Amino acid sequence: MSNPVITGTVHLIEPTKTFGQKGFRKRTLVVEQVNGKFTNYIPIEFLQDACDRVDELSVGDKITVNYRLVGRKWQKDPQSEVKFFLSAEASGFQRLNAGSGSVAEPVASDMGFDDDDSAPF
Repeated sequence: MSNPVITGTVHLIEPTKTFGQKGFRKRTLVVEQVNGKFTNYIPIEFLQDACDRVDELSVGDKITVNYRLVGRKWQKDPQSEVKFFLSAEASGFQRLNAGSGSVAEPVASDMGFDDDDSAPF
């Protein structure tokens, strides 16, 4: 089964954030999709070493992103409320307009991640 894909324009590139004692890294990129009269802004997460690959992108680039949906259950302690998180985690991307308007080579789709239970996502 292949991962789902979205195509759109890079709207926002956030700086890399580091969490927990293990140094878990996450970077969010927001893809803008215009669908008729509505515009969708879809946050896609890049984890660990994949955070650095986002440096190849600029706001306004047209891209296709392979992603997988990841759901987590998190509870700080037994007396705390249980929270559920859903995120779209990038597994690869391709820039469709590489500066001169040519199609860029796809970026490796193996953007492995590291599970860190100290992060609530």
